[in-house]
Amino acid sequence: MTLTGKQKAALLLTSLDPATAAELLKGVDALMVQELAVELSYLDAAGHRSAKQTTEVARQFCSSLQNESAFQFKNFLREMLRNTVGDDKAKQIQNGIQDLLQKRDPFMTIRSADSQTLATVLETEHPQAVAVVLSELSPRKSSEVLGLLGEGVRVSAISRMTAIGGVTPEAKARIAEMVRKRIETFGATQKTGTTVQVHPENSLRKVAVIVRNLDKEVRDGVLAAILQKDKEAGEKVTNLMVVWEDIPQVGDRSLQQALHGIDERELATALHEAAEEVVRKIKSNISERAAAMVDEEASLMSAPKKEDMRLARDGIVSALRDLNRKGELTFVEE
Repeated sequence: MTLTGKQKAALLLTSLDPATAAELLKGVDALMVQELAVELSYLDAAGHRSAKQTTEVARQFCSSLQNESAFQFKNFLREMLRNTVGDDKAKQIQNGIQDLLQKRDPFMTIRSADSQTLATVLETEHPQAVAVVLSELSPRKSSEVLGLLGEGVRVSAISRMTAIGGVTPEAKARIAEMVRKRIETFGATQKTGTTVQVHPENSLRKVAVIVRNLDKEVRDGVLAAILQKDKEAGEKVTNLMVVWEDIPQVGDRSLQQALHGIDERELATALHEAAEEVVRKIKSNISERAAAMVDEEASLMSAPKKEDMRLARDGIVSALRDLNRKGELTFVEE
């Protein structure tokens, strides 16, 4: 669905707390406020309002603010502010929202910088700061930036990412401000980014996905360095590069290779209570006859034990990990 200017303005305001939104709307015509409320109610009732959509609207807003040549009454603010407030009030509202969004997510504008600029800026930063920034990027972009960094910085940063959960929000905010200022100095261009929030419980998985996206030679060097520094963390990262939940994103040819030699009963056990997208992916990569035999096995067996399900799934994942170690595993990225 393509949003109108008023709908975008309404979504942007929902990213603020009620008191702040009310303060920013002081002086705005009451009819305009009512129209914004109507648009928001429509989006909510029609099921078109989502956190992802709201984040994208906020990202567009920040990008337009940072490009002064584009600072006019356009995009989603044009319809909200035109004929209701003057230039000064419009700038005040926009700058106020930008400050609030920056406090909520200090890395929002950093994610929009191009990979080459980020690599140039991060090359001379402390490895801990590099690790924090990389953990706030999407896995694909983190991999791109890592590939552009020198080997020393790359290894030091990826090693620190295995324990990124210990960095406080305050420290992250200071690092974000420092890197953001350096990016502004370099005149970074703005591009679309994907927001990924990293939490302590999944930091190793995030590291693993970033490492798996690297070229095999670089990836093997990084893994060797992690294993040398912290064997346990290195082994976890190695295993977390490929997990059961990754199957829907595995390339068809790679999955067919991994499934070769796995019998129908084992497949039926592995697919018991599995997510529908995993079931579809696997069945679409075996023959119709094999799929029918899997269904038959499933209909004849009693509910398998959790341990048997785990072992059956581990067999498939193990085959995928073997392909990954050889550099033969491909993914269809979302």
